[in-house]
Amino acid sequence: PQEGPPSFLNRRSLEPPRLFQELAIWLNSSKHHLILHTIIAHSLSTNSFHSFDFCKDDNERRPSENLGQVLFGERIETSPYKFSFKKDEKCKKLCTKTYVKDKTEDKNMLDFLKRGMQLNYQHHWIVDNMPVTWCYDVEDSQKYCNPGFPIGCLVTTEGRAKDACVINSEFNKKNTFYIFNHVDIKLTYHNGEGEGWRGARLVAATLEPKSINNADADKPTCEGPPMEVPGEFSSDVKITYTYSVSFEENNDIKWASRWDYILVSMPHTNIQWFSIMNSLVIVLFLSGMVAMIMLRTLHKDIARYNQVDQEDAQEESGWKQVHGDVFRPPRKGMLLSVFLGQGTQIFIMTFITLFLACLGFLSPANRGALMTCSVVLWVLLGTPAGYVSARLYKTFGGEKWKTNVLLTALLCPGIVFADFFLMNLILWVEGSSAAIPFGTLVAILALWFGISVPLTFIGAYFGFKRPAIEQPVRTNQIPRQIPEQSFFTKPVPGIVMGGILPFGCIFIQLFFILNSIWSHQMYYMFGFLFLVFIILLITCSEATILLCYFHLCAEDYHWWWRSFLTSGFTAVYLFVYAVHYFFSKLQIVGAASTILYFGYTSIMVLIFFLFTGTIGFFACFWFVNKIYSVVKVD
Repeated sequence: PQEGPPSFLNRRSLEPPRLFQELAIWLNSSKHHLILHTIIAHSLSTNSFHSFDFCKDDNERRPSENLGQVLFGERIETSPYKFSFKKDEKCKKLCTKTYVKDKTEDKNMLDFLKRGMQLNYQHHWIVDNMPVTWCYDVEDSQKYCNPGFPIGCLVTTEGRAKDACVINSEFNKKNTFYIFNHVDIKLTYHNGEGEGWRGARLVAATLEPKSINNADADKPTCEGPPMEVPGEFSSDVKITYTYSVSFEENNDIKWASRWDYILVSMPHTNIQWFSIMNSLVIVLFLSGMVAMIMLRTLHKDIARYNQVDQEDAQEESGWKQVHGDVFRPPRKGMLLSVFLGQGTQIFIMTFITLFLACLGFLSPANRGALMTCSVVLWVLLGTPAGYVSARLYKTFGGEKWKTNVLLTALLCPGIVFADFFLMNLILWVEGSSAAIPFGTLVAILALWFGISVPLTFIGAYFGFKRPAIEQPVRTNQIPRQIPEQSFFTKPVPGIVMGGILPFGCIFIQLFFILNSIWSHQMYYMFGFLFLVFIILLITCSEATILLCYFHLCAEDYHWWWRSFLTSGFTAVYLFVYAVHYFFSKLQIVGAASTILYFGYTSIMVLIFFLFTGTIGFFACFWFVNKIYSVVKVD
């Protein structure tokens, strides 16, 4: 399972936007209390639990959140649900909410509740750091456990049951809302008495939402017809909230495998496994072909060029003819070196984060760990960013070292922070509880300017102290004229084609990653993700090297920027896919929500552009240095 996605994002499995609620039991000897985490997503923005007129906890307390939880918009609040371990509760009343038709305040609160049901807002609870799931049967007699349940549903004026209203034939009255005001909670535990340790451990938590109109609100029986909320507020409405709790012992489920029943039921799991394996086979096969072609062709080229007695071989056109220009510094070398420094920082951060996730350190039980780890690693990796940028800039012959180090420390992080701040500003204007507090923004700026920027200066200092990278061949004073290029060796077609193969090896994983971010489905296959990361690394490198070789054979020696943009163009395909995902999978309402989606997507695309571009550049840099160091140059 993956660390929780941004709580201000909507859910697609039913119909977005959604209501998030999280429910947790605080284990305290024999007494168990319930903590409710509630986040309500109106489109892609959220409101606090108190925005809805639900039952509130009299003794509310707020557990502290870590940096990752705050950035993801998670807010934990205590709930009114109170019960004790192994003590079953039958139809326990929480509270009764009455809405008088003549009161404007009551009308507004009821309209807001109806709006939530119309847009299929969902509760999302956790118990003992485990999601409380709503398990129901789907096609082929399979059971799907959804880590959330809707606050209600709607039957339209045409009599069409929407979303969860299809589960009950009694939900059939036109222009009527049915609120789920009762939940049957079932907690399964593993008893340790027979295994030599005292106490018990929670291993599963499920619930079943119900809509019940109790005849007597003071003495509810949790039986009767559904709780109907008319579409037209023509009479007073009284809603009684109740719940039942039951405990079940099951010693067959171990604590370490308590997530299994959720993960096994995740949709398309088998398809994902097959697709990943299929993608790996195709990519490995193509990578093998590329490597074999490159090795055989280059071996023949080098052998032929090194035969001094064959003068005609020396006169052939090809990549050897541009040896005097291939290491000519690129235009805008400052910007390229800055991008490569930031890309190195992102690459190392991604590698370490995925590696730790594979080892299980960033488990879902440790909420916010994935985001916290990424931010901390990025802050601490300012030194390699400054070193790489300074070393390459010096190799390009640059002398404005102060500008270089400032741009490395501020340019790309500044773009990301500005985008993030604008998105947060929209959330502030919308009154969303997912908006990052001002204090957290100050803390992020303190991490950036107090730790990351000084480390970048330290790395740049050592980078400029080192000598420039020595090239294997000398550069001519007068640039060689580039011959007329064919369509496929021109810059734009080569760059556009270069991103296809890397994108082909990640788009299947990308679909599930987008689902985990925007549709709140769990992503737990970090082992496969790390494998795809390695495949992406190999594919970007080989695709860039192959195209670079073709361009050099066509006597086009402008490879510096092209090598970066060829693999970096994969990010453009990622953006196109994100646009397709937005229109085909999500049902987002409102301009603000659309801006939020594309604002956060732009951050992801920029980071991916720097990441893949850096991989392609250094692979091509190594390749060009290698081939020109083994040929004889007069």
